[in-house]
Order: sequence, then C-alpha cells, then structure tokens
Amino acid sequence: MTNDIRQTPRTDRLSESDCNIDQFRELVAQTTELADYPHAADVASNVLIYDAAALTAQAADADARSDIQDELADALLNGPGIVVFKKAFTSENALAETTTEYRRIIEQQHATGVVGGDHFAKPGANDRIWSALQKLALVQPELYARYYSNDILALVSEAWLGPMYQVTSAINVVNPGGAAQNPHRDYHLGFMSTDTAAKFRAHVHRLSPALTLQGAVAHCDMPIESGPTMYLPYSQKFEAGYIAFNLPEFREYFAENYIQLPLEEGDAVFFNPALFHAAGHNTSTDIYRMANLLQVSSAFGRALDSVDREAIGSALYPTLLEWTESGRTRDVENVIAASAEGYAFPSNLDLDQPLTGLAGETHAELVKRAVDSRMSAAEFDAAARALYARHEA
Repeated sequence: MTNDIRQTPRTDRLSESDCNIDQFRELVAQTTELADYPHAADVASNVLIYDAAALTAQAADADARSDIQDELADALLNGPGIVVFKKAFTSENALAETTTEYRRIIEQQHATGVVGGDHFAKPGANDRIWSALQKLALVQPELYARYYSNDILALVSEAWLGPMYQVTSAINVVNPGGAAQNPHRDYHLGFMSTDTAAKFRAHVHRLSPALTLQGAVAHCDMPIESGPTMYLPYSQKFEAGYIAFNLPEFREYFAENYIQLPLEEGDAVFFNPALFHAAGHNTSTDIYRMANLLQVSSAFGRALDSVDREAIGSALYPTLLEWTESGRTRDVENVIAASAEGYAFPSNLDLDQPLTGLAGETHAELVKRAVDSRMSAAEFDAAARALYARHEA
C-alpha cells in the first residue's frame, strides 16, 4: 500500500496563496451543537456558555474533572475556539476589591504621566496596567491569593496547556469612545509581521496556538455598547490564519460576520489564541470597560511578560501558609499554579544537577513542600533565593 501524500500534514511555508477566502468562509460557517458538549449550559452566537458554579462543583471529582477538561480542550481546538464561564469570579475571589486596586494603580499612572501602549490600538487610547499579576501580588498579596485561587482558571488552563502553566496578566480599560482594534490572532505568531510569520513553516503555525491560552475577566458589566471583544468562532481552525488576518478580504469578512457577547461583571472568556478577534468600539458615554486580560503560557513556551516569580512567591507565602493550616488545599494549589515557576528549565546544570531525577526541584514544588512542612517565611525566602541562584548562569 502506498502512502497518500494528501494525508500527510504539510511542513512547507505558508503564503498568501494559501489564504482562500471561500475555504475560510466554509470553515467558519459551522454550527455549535449543545449536545456535543454535555457540561455546557448553553450556546449563544455559536459560543459555548458554562455555568461556573456548577462546573466547579462537578470538577471536585477527579474523574469528572478530567472529562470536563477533555471537553474544554476539544471546544478550544475543534469546536468554536471560545468558551464563556458565567460568574467565574465572585466576591470569594475579591472581584470588587481587586477592581478598586486596579483603578488605584491606573490613577497613579495618570498622576505620574504614564501612557499605556497597546499591541493593536493607538497608544493612549486605552488605560493599561502591564504586569498586573506582579503588581497586585506585591501590594495586595491576600487579594491576589483570593483572586487567583479561582478554580475555573486552573481548570481551563490545565485543559489546554497541561500542568506547569504560567499566568501573566494585563488590565485593559477601554474608555468611552475608545475605537475598536483591528482583527488579529495573538501571541506568538500573531505578534509578528506577516513576512516574519511566513518564515516559520506550517507545522509551527499549528504549534503556536498550543503554547498560550487567552482569557479575559470582566471587571464590570459589558453591554454591547461598551464594545466587548469581537470574535469569529471556528476561525482558529484555518491553518494559514497568521498570514490571512492582515489581508483585506479577511478583515472585511470579519467586519461583516463577527459576534459579540454582552458580559456581566465576573464572567470570564477563554479562547484559542488563533481565533480571529478584536476589542470592540466603546460607543457608550459612561462605561469604562475594564477587563483583566490573562495570557496563560505553556511550560514549553515563552511568556509575554517578564515576571519576578521569586518575589511573588515570597509575598504570597504567609497567606498560603495560613490557608494550608485551614485545609484549603485546592485554593493553595491553584494560587501556586498561577504564581510560581512550574518548570525546571532553563537552569544552570553545574549548580542545579539532576541528582535524584531528570530535573531539579521547581519553584512551584518548593512552595508546596514549604507550606506542607510548615517552613517559616524566613526559611522559605532563603530556600527560594538559593533555588533561583542555581538557575543563574
């Protein structure tokens, strides 16, 4: 029997000649069937809607958790590429308090003349807090711990990226009158020029979406007039999409066919970074649309933000120790996953030799070992400093 070359995934370079708008149109014309996703509560505009409270309760069982994660991964890869969790963040996650803190940071930025740039909009059009993850952890560690103990974040991040994922965060406030973004795909290949992205062969285009997960938490109600993000379900499945999203005919199709979903405060959206999307036009006169934009990175990729996870771990440690004493095991594990360095590499193998396994202890493993053994804060800080020193060249 001879192999059919047509069944072999391509490895050559992609170009504009691969960007057939008719094929794209046919691909995104799919319909999302609720029956295919038994844990979802609804489908709206082809987008899967999940009840966060119900899903969290179901996920307390290990087997059910695995089934839910299988479903979420399939939805992000083969399904519409986007899922919404209703009321994912609540008062238990200090939603109102973190919103107040983010507003304080923005006011401080204004007072010092900081102008936030934007990847896909004009500088200064929006208010941004870059490295919001670290800024919140260092000034309000208890609020941070409450916020990032969220199990929906852990559930979907592990479903798409596996363990050892890395959370980074940026606050984006689109002010009244704020213009819409251009449709795009996201990091990694989506943050390159078309010419640069085209230098990577097709298999890398397929790999790039598996290296990150995009998310957004609504920190206020977002009716349509406030310009919630525009999405094109199923567009993540178009192989040449990192080339196509800049082409006029694809932008025109997006403008005529995107969907928008109104969100309530505390709702969370997660989507495949290859999904065509863009922030909407805030046509309101009084809604300052605030979202926490979460970029969750695979252990095998490079995060967008540079984060001092040693400092974050030390800031959070007293809270994690207190929660461990109270038996809040799942909350502690979720905070560690969102905060600590979960991967053992890169490292200095002269100093960090794999004597008892294939790799040295990770920062996340150290934090877990420290709280389980009730290590003092001073002992933990010293151990963390020593661990990070072993990773320096």
